[in-house]
Amino acid sequence: MLKLVIAALTLAVATGFQALAPAESKLSTKLSSSMPPRKWNEMVDPSSRSTACPWLPRPIALDGTMIGDVGFDPLYLSSIPKNFAGFIQPPQWESTEGIDTLYWMREAELKHGRITMLAWFGWLAADGAFGFPLRFPAEAYHDVPSSYAAHDVMVSNGSLGFMLGAIGFVEVVLGAVLVEVSKGASDREAGDYGLDPLNFLKGKSPEEVNRMKLRELKNGRLAMLAFAGVVTQCQIGHTTFPYIS
Repeated sequence: MLKLVIAALTLAVATGFQALAPAESKLSTKLSSSMPPRKWNEMVDPSSRSTACPWLPRPIALDGTMIGDVGFDPLYLSSIPKNFAGFIQPPQWESTEGIDTLYWMREAELKHGRITMLAWFGWLAADGAFGFPLRFPAEAYHDVPSSYAAHDVMVSNGSLGFMLGAIGFVEVVLGAVLVEVSKGASDREAGDYGLDPLNFLKGKSPEEVNRMKLRELKNGRLAMLAFAGVVTQCQIGHTTFPYIS
């Protein structure tokens, strides 16, 4: 008797699912047809994989043509279409061609890499990593106990306020070239300010120039990680070189 009851219940449940299936299918089709196209399909190239992250599809903007491009963008930020010209000047002032996402990100990457290469060297030099503390001769700088403590000390004596103003002025001046880029009046490469006082690139072949640019980029990326690391070590209490005890 129990077997007959179980068989009847099983048949009833199966029949119920079979009866609901067409309705569910129609509902699913209706929802799919009303949904907008997935943005994901415009952000990746499903036919190829990222070199740096081979388990991920390649970001559509990172096609390997840019120096140092190994397809590393796990958040796919480079694939988000955006005009960054508005960060340089209000779009109401004049209409421009704009600055695309990848150009803006390479500009930012190079600038941050260059700054942190200087910052990492300066942090270690002021802490005596090269045999003696390398500091400005004024007494106010020699009394600073460590590079980690320098921020608060420099704020209190006004030095950092002056530095902030000077850097802000430089940023405004350098922003002028990005305005030219956004208007289409300059075909300048991202991050190229024509600064080569020691003529490292003078007389070099295109291959050699690209190799030097790649070295700068890789050292800048490493410096960003190194600077973050030394600040973190100091934050947890290791404020003297080599920041491990």
